[in-house]
Amino acid sequence: MGTQGGGHSDWDVLAEKLAGAIKSDHWANIWEVCQLPSRDAVAATLDKLLSVLFPGVFGSHAVREADLSAFLRKSLAEVSITVAEQISMALDYRSSLESPLVQGDVRCGENLARGRQVTAMLLEALPAIRQALGEDLLAAYEGDPAAGTVVEVLMSYPFVEAIATHRLAHEIYLAKVPLLPRMISEIAHSRTGVDIHPGAVIGPGFFIDHGTGVVIGETTVIGRGVKLYQGVTLGARSFRKDEEGHPIKGIKRHPNIEDNVTIYAGATVLGGETTIGRGSVIGGNCWITSSVPPETVVMSERASQKHK
Repeated sequence: MGTQGGGHSDWDVLAEKLAGAIKSDHWANIWEVCQLPSRDAVAATLDKLLSVLFPGVFGSHAVREADLSAFLRKSLAEVSITVAEQISMALDYRSSLESPLVQGDVRCGENLARGRQVTAMLLEALPAIRQALGEDLLAAYEGDPAAGTVVEVLMSYPFVEAIATHRLAHEIYLAKVPLLPRMISEIAHSRTGVDIHPGAVIGPGFFIDHGTGVVIGETTVIGRGVKLYQGVTLGARSFRKDEEGHPIKGIKRHPNIEDNVTIYAGATVLGGETTIGRGSVIGGNCWITSSVPPETVVMSERASQKHK
């Protein structure tokens, strides 16, 4: 590129070509009035929320017990602003789809009040979320013989960030905020290897051992005390389509996992009509597409043959 002698013409030409390519589909965060939530800002906001749930574990600052209340007051005040801003931008985005906005339209930002309302609901839910996470930590410690202490689980297991992020994202999902819950959940996915859709309902005392490769779909419902191992998929069996061949949205597609179920590594459970009954055990690498009665042990055919 021609930068010698102060010439910038080559950069100008390239910039115009690239701008043309971007503007041709407009898949970028370059709107004149309404801005989409920023990926980096959402990640920073998530980190702040995680530091509120687990002070001194997430975030770069150690917190003394005597300073905890002051730390939380300051952190909650700060994060309430950024969460409301990101939610507001996501809601503005949906408004722009429903009623396209033009440059200078002052309606962008009209969702800030709703953003603050959803933020208040999220922050009010934090004590209950924290209590559920405490049960998750105990389940991890009790369910993993390799865990020396609960603190070891908290400080080192990627599952902790995955489930904490999910419980936050799920609250925002319940408020019908677009974009943001999925952005938050995918941050945890990229960091931990655990892919939990924010729509999934997960009871307390939940534990994913090792974590890598676990996939939990949007309409999955998981009861209390459920334990999954790496590589488990709780997915959709097939996608029903409308008359024009498009997938039908908003239907139950993923399984129900009742209380105290254990699903071992590599197992796949599919379908919105599939229920794994209370107290059942699903062996590794099983492929399940129909319901399993309570207190049932399911093993793959190959594993069964080895035991004959």
